[in-house]
Amino acid sequence: MRQPNILFLMTDQQRWDAMGCSGDWVNSPSLDRIAKEGVRFSNCITTTPICIPARVTLQTGLYPHNTHVWNNINFTLPTTAQSWMREIRELGYRTSLFGKTHLHPHRGDLRKREHLLHGYGLDDVNEIGGPRASAVVMSHMTQLWEQKGLLERYREDFRDRFATKAHVVRPSTNPLEYYADVYVGQMAKEYLQSYKHENPWFCWVSFGGPHEPWDAPEPYASMYDVDSMPTPTKRFENVPGRPEGWLDYFMENRSPRFDEGDQAAMRANYAGNVTLIDDQIGEILSVIDDRGEMDNTVIAFTSDHGEMNGDADLIYKMNFLDGALRVPLLVRTPDTAKNLVDEAVNESMAENCDLGPTLVELAGGKIEYRQFAKSLIEAMQESDVVHRTNALSEFRGEFMLATKEWKAAINREGETYLLFDRTNDPFESRNLAGDPDYRDASDSMRCQILERVSASQLKSPW
Repeated sequence: MRQPNILFLMTDQQRWDAMGCSGDWVNSPSLDRIAKEGVRFSNCITTTPICIPARVTLQTGLYPHNTHVWNNINFTLPTTAQSWMREIRELGYRTSLFGKTHLHPHRGDLRKREHLLHGYGLDDVNEIGGPRASAVVMSHMTQLWEQKGLLERYREDFRDRFATKAHVVRPSTNPLEYYADVYVGQMAKEYLQSYKHENPWFCWVSFGGPHEPWDAPEPYASMYDVDSMPTPTKRFENVPGRPEGWLDYFMENRSPRFDEGDQAAMRANYAGNVTLIDDQIGEILSVIDDRGEMDNTVIAFTSDHGEMNGDADLIYKMNFLDGALRVPLLVRTPDTAKNLVDEAVNESMAENCDLGPTLVELAGGKIEYRQFAKSLIEAMQESDVVHRTNALSEFRGEFMLATKEWKAAINREGETYLLFDRTNDPFESRNLAGDPDYRDASDSMRCQILERVSASQLKSPW
Protein backbone atom coordinates (compact mmCIF):
# COMPACT_ATOMS: atom_id res chain seq x y z
CA MET A 1 0.00 0.00 0.00
CA ARG A 2 1.08 3.58 -0.62
CA GLN A 3 2.31 5.50 2.39
CA PRO A 4 -0.47 7.84 3.51
CA ASN A 5 -0.15 11.59 3.43
CA ILE A 6 -0.15 13.08 6.94
CA LEU A 7 -1.85 16.29 8.02
CA PHE A 8 -0.81 17.28 11.55
CA LEU A 9 -3.06 20.03 12.89
CA MET A 10 -2.14 21.83 16.07
CA THR A 11 -3.50 24.80 17.98
CA ASP A 12 -2.07 26.77 20.88
CA GLN A 13 -3.92 26.94 24.19
CA GLN A 14 -7.07 25.04 23.20
CA ARG A 15 -9.04 23.37 25.99
CA TRP A 16 -10.30 19.82 25.55
CA ASP A 17 -13.95 20.94 25.71
CA ALA A 18 -13.62 23.66 23.05
CA MET A 19 -14.95 21.49 20.21
CA GLY A 20 -18.48 20.56 19.26
CA CYS A 21 -17.68 16.86 19.70
CA SER A 22 -16.39 17.33 23.25
CA GLY A 23 -18.42 20.29 24.53
CA ASP A 24 -21.65 22.08 23.73
CA TRP A 25 -20.50 25.69 23.43
CA VAL A 26 -18.20 25.85 20.38
CA ASN A 27 -19.14 25.22 16.75
CA SER A 28 -16.38 23.18 15.08
CA PRO A 29 -17.75 21.15 12.14
CA SER A 30 -14.31 20.44 10.63
CA LEU A 31 -12.84 19.07 13.86
CA ASP A 32 -16.10 17.20 14.43
CA ARG A 33 -15.69 15.61 11.00
CA ILE A 34 -12.17 14.45 11.92
CA ALA A 35 -13.50 13.04 15.20
CA LYS A 36 -16.38 11.28 13.44
CA GLU A 37 -14.06 9.72 10.86
CA GLY A 38 -11.41 8.89 13.45
CA VAL A 39 -10.92 8.31 17.15
CA ARG A 40 -11.22 10.90 19.90
CA PHE A 41 -9.17 10.39 23.05
CA SER A 42 -11.32 12.07 25.68
CA ASN A 43 -8.82 11.88 28.54
CA CYS A 44 -5.74 13.39 26.94
CA ILE A 45 -3.54 15.71 28.99
CA THR A 46 -0.59 17.88 28.11
CA THR A 47 2.75 16.70 29.46
CA THR A 48 3.36 20.21 30.73
CA PRO A 49 0.88 23.13 30.87
CA ILE A 50 3.03 25.79 29.19
CA CYS A 51 4.21 26.38 25.63
CA ILE A 52 7.92 25.63 25.22
CA PRO A 53 8.24 22.55 27.45
CA ALA A 54 5.05 21.07 25.97
CA ARG A 55 6.34 21.52 22.43
CA VAL A 56 9.77 20.13 23.27
CA THR A 57 8.16 17.03 24.77
CA LEU A 58 5.82 16.69 21.80
CA GLN A 59 8.79 16.83 19.44
CA THR A 60 11.12 14.51 21.35
CA GLY A 61 8.97 12.25 23.54
CA LEU A 62 11.08 13.35 26.52
CA TYR A 63 9.66 14.85 29.70
CA PRO A 64 10.85 18.08 31.35
CA HIS A 65 12.69 16.03 33.97
CA ASN A 66 14.70 14.61 31.04
CA THR A 67 15.27 17.85 29.11
CA HIS A 68 15.37 20.26 32.12
CA VAL A 69 13.04 22.56 30.17
CA TRP A 70 10.56 23.22 32.97
CA ASN A 71 9.23 26.60 31.89
CA ASN A 72 9.26 29.14 29.04
CA ILE A 73 13.01 29.64 29.12
CA ASN A 74 15.56 30.81 26.58
CA PHE A 75 15.96 27.44 24.89
CA THR A 76 16.84 26.17 21.45
CA LEU A 77 16.12 22.52 20.74
CA PRO A 78 19.39 21.07 19.41
CA THR A 79 19.24 19.81 15.84
CA THR A 80 21.00 16.71 17.16
CA ALA A 81 17.96 15.88 19.31
CA GLN A 82 16.00 12.83 18.18
CA SER A 83 12.83 14.01 16.44
CA TRP A 84 9.87 11.98 15.20
CA MET A 85 9.37 14.49 12.40
CA ARG A 86 12.87 13.74 11.15
CA GLU A 87 11.98 10.04 11.34
CA ILE A 88 9.02 10.71 9.05
CA ARG A 89 11.21 12.59 6.57
CA GLU A 90 13.64 9.67 6.54
CA LEU A 91 10.73 7.40 5.62
CA GLY A 92 10.51 9.25 2.31
CA TYR A 93 8.14 12.11 3.06
CA ARG A 94 8.35 15.70 1.90
CA THR A 95 7.77 17.57 5.17
CA SER A 96 6.45 21.07 5.73
CA LEU A 97 5.47 23.51 8.48
CA PHE A 98 3.13 26.48 8.44
CA GLY A 99 2.80 28.37 11.71
CA LYS A 100 4.29 28.33 15.19
CA THR A 101 6.90 25.92 16.55
CA HIS A 102 8.36 27.68 19.64
CA LEU A 103 11.26 25.21 19.54
CA HIS A 104 13.72 28.12 19.55
CA PRO A 105 13.50 31.66 21.00
CA HIS A 106 10.88 34.00 19.55
CA ARG A 107 13.00 37.04 18.86
CA GLY A 108 14.77 38.67 15.93
CA ASP A 109 13.95 37.37 12.46
CA LEU A 110 12.58 33.84 12.36
CA ARG A 111 13.51 33.52 8.70
CA LYS A 112 17.18 33.57 9.65
CA ARG A 113 16.73 30.40 11.70
CA GLU A 114 15.08 28.19 9.11
CA HIS A 115 18.16 25.95 9.25
CA LEU A 116 17.02 24.84 12.71
CA LEU A 117 13.69 23.67 11.36
CA HIS A 118 15.42 21.80 8.55
CA GLY A 119 17.49 20.10 11.25
CA TYR A 120 14.33 19.11 13.11
CA GLY A 121 13.10 17.30 10.01
CA LEU A 122 11.12 19.94 8.09
CA ASP A 123 11.81 20.65 4.41
CA ASP A 124 9.47 23.53 3.50
CA VAL A 125 8.82 26.07 6.24
CA ASN A 126 6.91 29.29 6.82
CA GLU A 127 7.24 29.92 10.54
CA ILE A 128 5.48 32.60 12.55
CA GLY A 129 5.66 33.65 16.18
CA GLY A 130 2.71 33.31 18.51
CA PRO A 131 0.27 36.18 19.04
CA ARG A 132 2.52 37.93 21.57
CA ALA A 133 5.77 37.20 19.75
CA SER A 134 4.42 38.53 16.46
CA ALA A 135 4.54 42.01 17.99
CA VAL A 136 8.34 41.75 18.27
CA VAL A 137 9.66 39.17 15.77
CA MET A 138 9.90 39.33 12.01
CA SER A 139 8.59 36.58 9.76
CA HIS A 140 7.07 36.32 6.32
CA MET A 141 3.73 37.15 7.96
CA THR A 142 4.84 40.21 9.92
CA GLN A 143 6.70 41.50 6.88
CA LEU A 144 3.38 41.31 5.01
CA TRP A 145 1.71 43.18 7.87
CA GLU A 146 4.39 45.86 7.66
CA GLN A 147 3.89 46.21 3.89
CA LYS A 148 0.15 46.60 4.42
CA GLY A 149 0.61 49.22 7.15
CA LEU A 150 -0.75 46.91 9.87
CA LEU A 151 2.25 46.04 11.99
CA GLU A 152 2.61 49.18 14.09
CA ARG A 153 -1.13 49.24 14.91
CA TYR A 154 -0.85 45.60 16.01
CA ARG A 155 2.09 46.50 18.25
CA GLU A 156 0.29 49.49 19.75
CA ASP A 157 -2.75 47.34 20.50
CA PHE A 158 -0.60 44.81 22.33
CA ARG A 159 1.16 47.46 24.39
CA ASP A 160 -2.19 48.89 25.45
CA ARG A 161 -3.71 45.52 26.33
CA PHE A 162 -0.95 44.45 28.66
CA ALA A 163 -0.45 47.90 30.14
CA THR A 164 -4.12 48.26 31.14
CA LYS A 165 -6.18 45.05 31.20
CA ALA A 166 -4.48 41.92 29.88
CA HIS A 167 -7.73 39.99 29.53
CA VAL A 168 -9.61 42.74 27.67
CA VAL A 169 -11.84 41.42 24.89
CA ARG A 170 -11.79 43.34 21.63
CA PRO A 171 -11.26 42.45 17.98
CA SER A 172 -7.79 42.45 16.49
CA THR A 173 -6.59 45.57 14.72
CA ASN A 174 -5.85 43.30 11.75
CA PRO A 175 -8.71 42.62 9.34
CA LEU A 176 -9.81 39.02 8.96
CA GLU A 177 -7.74 38.29 5.84
CA TYR A 178 -4.53 39.26 7.68
CA TYR A 179 -5.32 37.65 11.02
CA ALA A 180 -2.53 35.23 11.96
CA ASP A 181 -4.64 32.07 12.03
CA VAL A 182 -6.08 32.91 8.61
CA TYR A 183 -2.57 33.48 7.28
CA VAL A 184 -1.42 30.07 8.55
CA GLY A 185 -4.45 28.29 7.14
CA GLN A 186 -4.19 29.96 3.74
CA MET A 187 -0.44 29.31 3.39
CA ALA A 188 -0.97 25.61 4.13
CA LYS A 189 -3.93 25.50 1.75
CA GLU A 190 -1.95 27.04 -1.10
CA TYR A 191 0.97 24.71 -0.48
CA LEU A 192 -1.18 21.59 -0.67
CA GLN A 193 -3.05 22.89 -3.71
CA SER A 194 0.21 23.21 -5.63
CA TYR A 195 1.99 20.14 -4.20
CA LYS A 196 3.56 18.16 -7.08
CA HIS A 197 6.37 16.14 -5.48
CA GLU A 198 6.32 12.38 -5.94
CA ASN A 199 6.92 11.87 -2.23
CA PRO A 200 3.95 11.52 0.12
CA TRP A 201 3.50 14.75 2.04
CA PHE A 202 3.62 15.48 5.77
CA CYS A 203 2.19 18.92 6.56
CA TRP A 204 2.28 20.42 10.05
CA VAL A 205 -0.24 23.26 10.33
CA SER A 206 0.40 24.95 13.66
CA PHE A 207 -2.04 27.75 14.47
CA GLY A 208 -1.10 30.41 17.03
CA GLY A 209 -4.69 30.65 18.31
CA PRO A 210 -6.85 30.44 20.29
CA HIS A 211 -3.98 31.59 22.55
CA GLU A 212 -4.75 34.90 24.23
CA PRO A 213 -5.19 37.83 23.76
CA TRP A 214 -8.91 37.57 23.25
CA ASP A 215 -8.85 39.34 19.89
CA ALA A 216 -10.79 37.24 17.37
CA PRO A 217 -11.71 39.50 14.43
CA GLU A 218 -15.17 40.06 13.04
CA PRO A 219 -17.38 38.30 12.16
CA TYR A 220 -16.06 35.78 14.70
CA ALA A 221 -15.77 38.34 17.51
CA SER A 222 -19.56 38.67 17.74
CA MET A 223 -20.48 35.15 16.57
CA TYR A 224 -21.30 33.82 20.06
CA ASP A 225 -23.80 35.10 22.60
CA VAL A 226 -21.98 35.80 25.86
CA ASP A 227 -25.05 34.71 27.83
CA SER A 228 -24.84 31.22 26.33
CA MET A 229 -21.28 30.58 27.48
CA PRO A 230 -20.67 27.91 30.16
CA THR A 231 -20.22 29.19 33.68
CA PRO A 232 -16.59 28.98 34.88
CA THR A 233 -15.79 26.48 37.59
CA LYS A 234 -15.43 27.83 41.12
CA ARG A 235 -12.14 27.91 42.99
CA PHE A 236 -11.84 24.67 44.95
CA GLU A 237 -12.27 24.23 48.69
CA ASN A 238 -9.26 23.05 50.71
CA VAL A 239 -8.54 20.90 53.70
CA PRO A 240 -7.00 23.23 56.33
CA GLY A 241 -3.25 22.88 56.74
CA ARG A 242 -2.58 20.88 53.60
CA PRO A 243 0.84 21.23 51.89
CA GLU A 244 1.11 24.02 49.33
CA GLY A 245 2.64 24.25 45.88
CA TRP A 246 2.97 26.41 42.78
CA LEU A 247 -0.79 26.66 42.20
CA ASP A 248 -1.24 28.35 45.59
CA TYR A 249 1.31 31.00 44.62
CA PHE A 250 -0.30 31.33 41.19
CA MET A 251 -3.76 31.91 42.67
CA GLU A 252 -2.46 34.32 45.26
CA ASN A 253 -0.31 36.45 42.98
CA ARG A 254 -1.57 36.02 39.41
CA SER A 255 -5.34 36.12 39.74
CA PRO A 256 -6.78 38.86 37.53
CA ARG A 257 -9.37 41.33 38.72
CA PHE A 258 -12.51 40.45 36.78
CA ASP A 259 -15.25 42.95 36.05
CA GLU A 260 -18.82 41.75 35.67
CA GLY A 261 -19.16 39.70 32.51
CA ASP A 262 -15.43 39.37 31.79
CA GLN A 263 -15.34 35.57 31.89
CA ALA A 264 -18.33 35.18 29.58
CA ALA A 265 -16.91 37.72 27.15
CA MET A 266 -13.55 35.93 27.12
CA ARG A 267 -15.20 32.60 26.43
CA ALA A 268 -17.36 33.99 23.62
CA ASN A 269 -14.34 35.53 21.90
CA TYR A 270 -12.29 32.38 22.48
CA ALA A 271 -15.06 30.28 20.94
CA GLY A 272 -15.05 32.63 17.95
CA ASN A 273 -11.31 32.09 17.51
CA VAL A 274 -11.74 28.31 17.63
CA THR A 275 -14.46 28.49 14.97
CA LEU A 276 -12.23 30.74 12.83
CA ILE A 277 -9.47 28.11 13.01
CA ASP A 278 -12.00 25.37 12.33
CA ASP A 279 -13.09 27.18 9.16
CA GLN A 280 -9.47 27.33 8.01
CA ILE A 281 -9.12 23.60 8.70
CA GLY A 282 -12.26 23.06 6.65
CA GLU A 283 -10.67 24.80 3.67
CA ILE A 284 -7.58 22.62 3.99
CA LEU A 285 -9.72 19.49 4.13
CA SER A 286 -11.55 20.67 0.98
CA VAL A 287 -8.21 20.87 -0.84
CA ILE A 288 -7.41 17.29 0.15
CA ASP A 289 -10.88 16.23 -1.00
CA ASP A 290 -10.44 18.05 -4.32
CA ARG A 291 -7.08 16.37 -4.87
CA GLY A 292 -8.74 12.99 -4.37
CA GLU A 293 -6.35 12.19 -1.52
CA MET A 294 -8.64 11.91 1.49
CA ASP A 295 -8.80 8.12 1.23
CA ASN A 296 -5.02 8.02 1.68
CA THR A 297 -4.53 10.75 4.29
CA VAL A 298 -3.98 10.53 8.04
CA ILE A 299 -5.16 13.53 10.05
CA ALA A 300 -4.09 14.19 13.64
CA PHE A 301 -5.08 17.08 15.89
CA THR A 302 -4.02 18.29 19.33
CA SER A 303 -3.00 21.40 21.27
CA ASP A 304 0.01 22.16 23.45
CA HIS A 305 -2.06 23.00 26.56
CA GLY A 306 -5.37 24.53 27.57
CA GLU A 307 -6.65 27.90 28.79
CA MET A 308 -8.38 28.58 32.13
CA ASN A 309 -10.72 31.22 30.65
CA GLY A 310 -11.99 32.21 34.09
CA ASP A 311 -12.10 28.74 35.67
CA ALA A 312 -11.04 28.99 39.33
CA ASP A 313 -10.88 32.77 38.73
CA LEU A 314 -7.74 32.31 36.60
CA ILE A 315 -6.60 33.01 33.06
CA TYR A 316 -3.82 31.48 30.96
CA LYS A 317 -2.31 28.07 31.81
CA MET A 318 0.67 27.15 34.10
CA ASN A 319 -1.22 24.89 36.51
CA PHE A 320 -2.57 21.35 36.84
CA LEU A 321 -6.31 22.16 36.81
CA ASP A 322 -8.33 20.72 33.94
CA GLY A 323 -8.78 24.00 32.06
CA ALA A 324 -5.03 24.21 31.51
CA LEU A 325 -4.20 20.50 31.57
CA ARG A 326 -6.68 18.68 29.33
CA VAL A 327 -6.34 19.04 25.55
CA PRO A 328 -8.03 17.66 22.43
CA LEU A 329 -6.58 14.58 20.74
CA LEU A 330 -8.03 13.27 17.46
CA VAL A 331 -6.57 10.76 15.01
CA ARG A 332 -8.24 9.95 11.71
CA THR A 333 -6.88 7.35 9.28
CA PRO A 334 -8.22 5.92 5.99
CA ASP A 335 -9.13 2.76 7.91
CA THR A 336 -11.04 4.54 10.68
CA ALA A 337 -12.90 6.54 8.03
CA LYS A 338 -13.94 3.34 6.22
CA ASN A 339 -15.05 1.66 9.42
CA LEU A 340 -17.19 4.64 10.33
CA VAL A 341 -19.15 4.50 13.60
CA ASP A 342 -21.26 7.23 15.15
CA GLU A 343 -18.35 8.34 17.33
CA ALA A 344 -15.30 6.33 18.32
CA VAL A 345 -14.09 7.53 21.71
CA ASN A 346 -11.34 5.99 23.80
CA GLU A 347 -11.69 7.11 27.40
CA SER A 348 -8.37 5.80 28.73
CA MET A 349 -5.57 8.20 29.64
CA ALA A 350 -3.34 9.65 26.92
CA GLU A 351 -0.59 12.26 26.63
CA ASN A 352 -0.45 14.64 23.67
CA CYS A 353 3.14 13.59 22.91
CA ASP A 354 1.77 10.15 22.02
CA LEU A 355 1.02 11.50 18.54
CA GLY A 356 4.71 11.29 17.54
CA PRO A 357 5.19 7.50 17.58
CA THR A 358 1.61 7.10 16.31
CA LEU A 359 2.28 9.06 13.13
CA VAL A 360 5.65 7.38 12.59
CA GLU A 361 3.95 3.99 12.82
CA LEU A 362 1.20 5.06 10.42
CA ALA A 363 3.94 6.20 8.01
CA GLY A 364 5.40 2.70 8.08
CA GLY A 365 8.20 3.17 10.60
CA LYS A 366 8.95 2.71 14.26
CA ILE A 367 10.84 4.86 16.74
CA GLU A 368 13.87 2.91 17.93
CA TYR A 369 15.54 5.51 20.15
CA ARG A 370 14.64 5.84 23.83
CA GLN A 371 11.71 8.13 24.47
CA PHE A 372 8.51 7.94 26.50
CA ALA A 373 5.64 8.72 24.16
CA LYS A 374 3.48 5.71 23.27
CA SER A 375 1.78 4.86 19.99
CA LEU A 376 -2.01 5.11 20.03
CA ILE A 377 -2.51 2.56 17.26
CA GLU A 378 -3.72 -0.35 19.38
CA ALA A 379 -6.15 1.88 21.29
CA MET A 380 -7.46 3.25 18.00
CA GLN A 381 -8.39 -0.21 16.79
CA GLU A 382 -10.53 -1.06 19.83
CA SER A 383 -12.21 1.64 21.92
CA ASP A 384 -12.03 -0.46 25.09
CA VAL A 385 -8.25 -0.93 24.87
CA VAL A 386 -6.53 0.87 27.74
CA HIS A 387 -3.85 3.05 26.17
CA ARG A 388 -2.40 4.31 29.47
CA THR A 389 -3.59 3.69 33.00
CA ASN A 390 -2.20 7.07 34.03
CA ALA A 391 -0.83 10.21 32.41
CA LEU A 392 2.02 12.42 33.63
CA SER A 393 2.45 16.19 33.53
CA GLU A 394 5.22 18.38 34.94
CA PHE A 395 5.82 22.08 35.60
CA ARG A 396 8.41 24.05 37.57
CA GLY A 397 9.78 20.96 39.30
CA GLU A 398 6.34 19.66 40.30
CA PHE A 399 4.61 16.51 39.03
CA MET A 400 0.98 15.63 38.37
CA LEU A 401 -0.53 12.24 37.62
CA ALA A 402 -4.07 11.59 36.41
CA THR A 403 -5.96 8.32 36.19
CA LYS A 404 -9.60 7.98 35.18
CA GLU A 405 -10.49 8.06 38.89
CA TRP A 406 -7.94 10.41 40.51
CA LYS A 407 -5.68 13.37 39.93
CA ALA A 408 -2.82 14.24 42.27
CA ALA A 409 0.08 16.69 42.23
CA ILE A 410 3.18 16.82 44.39
CA ASN A 411 5.22 19.94 45.13
CA ARG A 412 9.00 20.26 44.96
CA GLU A 413 9.31 18.71 48.41
CA GLY A 414 7.44 15.63 47.23
CA GLU A 415 4.31 16.41 49.26
CA THR A 416 0.84 15.84 47.79
CA TYR A 417 -0.81 19.24 47.62
CA LEU A 418 -3.57 18.53 45.08
CA LEU A 419 -5.90 15.53 45.11
CA PHE A 420 -9.15 15.40 43.17
CA ASP A 421 -11.74 12.64 42.86
CA ARG A 422 -12.31 12.74 39.09
CA THR A 423 -15.29 10.38 39.25
CA ASN A 424 -17.38 12.15 41.88
CA ASP A 425 -16.00 15.68 41.51
CA PRO A 426 -15.42 16.30 37.77
CA PHE A 427 -15.37 20.09 38.24
CA GLU A 428 -12.58 19.94 40.83
CA SER A 429 -14.54 21.71 43.53
CA ARG A 430 -12.83 20.09 46.53
CA ASN A 431 -9.12 19.50 47.02
CA LEU A 432 -8.80 16.38 49.17
CA ALA A 433 -5.05 16.66 49.78
CA GLY A 434 -4.39 16.50 53.51
CA ASP A 435 -7.74 14.87 54.30
CA PRO A 436 -7.03 11.79 56.46
CA ASP A 437 -10.03 9.99 54.95
CA TYR A 438 -8.24 10.01 51.59
CA ARG A 439 -4.73 9.20 52.78
CA ASP A 440 -4.69 5.86 50.97
CA ALA A 441 -5.62 7.46 47.64
CA SER A 442 -3.07 10.21 48.22
CA ASP A 443 -0.28 7.77 49.08
CA SER A 444 -1.13 5.53 46.12
CA MET A 445 -1.07 8.41 43.64
CA ARG A 446 2.18 9.78 45.10
CA CYS A 447 3.81 6.36 44.71
CA GLN A 448 2.60 6.10 41.13
CA ILE A 449 4.09 9.53 40.36
CA LEU A 450 7.45 8.54 41.78
CA GLU A 451 7.35 5.25 39.86
CA ARG A 452 6.61 7.03 36.57
CA VAL A 453 9.40 9.54 37.08
CA SER A 454 11.87 6.87 38.17
CA ALA A 455 11.06 4.68 35.16
CA SER A 456 11.64 7.53 32.71
CA GLN A 457 15.18 8.64 33.50
CA LEU A 458 17.93 9.40 30.98
CA LYS A 459 21.63 10.05 31.46
CA SER A 460 21.57 12.78 28.80
CA PRO A 461 18.67 13.95 26.62
CA TRP A 462 20.75 14.89 23.61
